[in-house]
Amino acid sequence: MALPEVHEKLCYGTPGFYADKKLLARLKEDGETVAIYNNDRDEWMAKNGDIFFITDHYKNSPMLLVDLNLVSNDDLEILVKEAWEMRASKKILNQYSALVRKKT
Repeated sequence: MALPEVHEKLCYGTPGFYADKKLLARLKEDGETVAIYNNDRDEWMAKNGDIFFITDHYKNSPMLLVDLNLVSNDDLEILVKEAWEMRASKKILNQYSALVRKKT
């Protein structure tokens, strides 16, 4: 999924994805889990605790861990877009909204 102004750079030695300088998501060292910025972690974990979870390390952070082997493409797409919407600048969000409206 292509989202405006998202770029990839290393984060703790693994691929991370950023909106400007704000982290959206990063691949964990195991290569099977992604940590993704999310304000609705409890809802996702209630949906399926095997796929969506946190560890003690993430207890006080807005990151949700997602098992890439189990998550559906639809859920992952929703999570990535939500993370981007929370982290992208208002200017970029407005430009994206205008572009989407133009296409419809």
